[in-house]
Amino acid sequence: MPFSITPDPAYLYLSPRHQEALGHLLYGTGQYGGFVQLTGEVGTGKTTVIRALLAQPIDDVDVAMVHHPRLSEREFLASVCDELGIPASTDDSLRALITTLNQHLLKTHAAGRRTVLIIDEAQNLDPALLEQVRLLTNLETHKEKLLRIMLVGQPELNDLLARDDLRQLAQRITARFHLTPLAANETAEYVRHRLRVAGARGPIFTPEALTALHRESGGTPRLINVIADRALLGAYAEHLLQIDAGLVARAAEEALGHQHCKMPPAPAAQQTERRAWLPWLERALPVIALLLASVLLLRSCAPTLFAPVPSPESQADIAATEVTPPTPVPSLEPAPEPAGLSDFDSAMRPLPELLGTLVSRWDDTLVPIRASTLCLDLQPDGYECHRDDGGFARLTQLGRPAIVELSILDQTHHVLVLWLSATEAGLFTPDGPITVDRETLEILAPGDFLTLFARPTESRRLDGSTRGDDLVWLHERLTTLLGEDARPPPDRFDATMVRRVRRFQSEKQLQVDGVVGSQTLMVLTQGLPDTPNLEPPANVTAP
Repeated sequence: MPFSITPDPAYLYLSPRHQEALGHLLYGTGQYGGFVQLTGEVGTGKTTVIRALLAQPIDDVDVAMVHHPRLSEREFLASVCDELGIPASTDDSLRALITTLNQHLLKTHAAGRRTVLIIDEAQNLDPALLEQVRLLTNLETHKEKLLRIMLVGQPELNDLLARDDLRQLAQRITARFHLTPLAANETAEYVRHRLRVAGARGPIFTPEALTALHRESGGTPRLINVIADRALLGAYAEHLLQIDAGLVARAAEEALGHQHCKMPPAPAAQQTERRAWLPWLERALPVIALLLASVLLLRSCAPTLFAPVPSPESQADIAATEVTPPTPVPSLEPAPEPAGLSDFDSAMRPLPELLGTLVSRWDDTLVPIRASTLCLDLQPDGYECHRDDGGFARLTQLGRPAIVELSILDQTHHVLVLWLSATEAGLFTPDGPITVDRETLEILAPGDFLTLFARPTESRRLDGSTRGDDLVWLHERLTTLLGEDARPPPDRFDATMVRRVRRFQSEKQLQVDGVVGSQTLMVLTQGLPDTPNLEPPANVTAP
């Protein structure tokens, strides 16, 4: 059941948004964490983020979780004490409960431990209880708070904290994050991830079905699960091996009924996304201007590249049309001239050709049979595909040649990136690699890419269930990369191994979860023999 709405850690998928939300909560558990607020619409995955936080082996942190905050002040404090294992009763006075809690916090602080209180569904808190929560933040030493508090709830929590009588509480919040629905590409990867975990051997939802699923669900994970589960049932009933867009639409109508609607992103989320684009836009304006100038020049010199050849009757009109040259954008400092769009033409090749070339970088004896099933076909030979939307920062981190998606004039193209430096990139062409400006390439690339890696272990995921040769390989590789003294390999994936993996992930700026997934595995295998990388060739001078 890949799309059960019951939270199952085995199916956990953290999109970049969920990872950022988790980062905010992890910050709240740290030495300088104080008041943290996490909001999101119903079904966007707030509980998933909390479960991911609780699954983290955070050293020296005690967590108290309040799931149902519709309590009186005394009941609330008694629940907190109960979560922390403090002997207390709802019959105790409010003052006695606070005194008991304060004494416990002082003891744990003296022992070098931190205490975190997570309040779920915080939008249901009574204002009087919220004031009591604020007073709990007064429990402190001269240097830090004794209790770190996280408020998790729906957007109504923002309205509640905007009340004038709660402004003292709102001013104490040190970190805020609003969890928005998944984007279209994230929805597709979310579905594929859950299907892979459930054991799917091939694509079940067509690309059009995934697009329809995002449209019908608005990118809300809970609705994605509901609709996708119904679509699987419909496909089973109709003896179908694949689900198309029409079946997704019918599943949405049946599953959601009168609530069926297209959910636009929240205005606050739109504002957040717009603000996030501003620094990028400011940096990229000179390059964009040059790109636009290149496009206009190409359109005037070679109109057949972009439009049908005009008829003889219309050619006279075109000749008579006066074209105003673009106004140059002043720049305070000279920037390297980016490659024109025409420089990318020879590198934009059909996807099957690029896939075959990427495979040959690993093993020139392998001949892909079909592009549509290439990733499945390569698995018996020990190779895995890795799709990602992390852009060039992630691609540089993984260090593998990759097929990168470009978006030019609303058209999707693909190029094969062979190497990267700080300012340039090498792209494959049939006549040999070409060098282009990296900044221009990044502007044209939305962030999606596909790469390969040779799987060094039998298992695709190394965790607490890993034993035997896979565990020995991981032990020896970590020993080498972490510069540790040689020691006998462990017989199980124990707590020490988890700490070593987490240390490696932290040093390489990966998601720190103590589990070796595809990204961690790829970084672990960097530098091994016969492993392609993104290092520029010797004749390219690094800045």
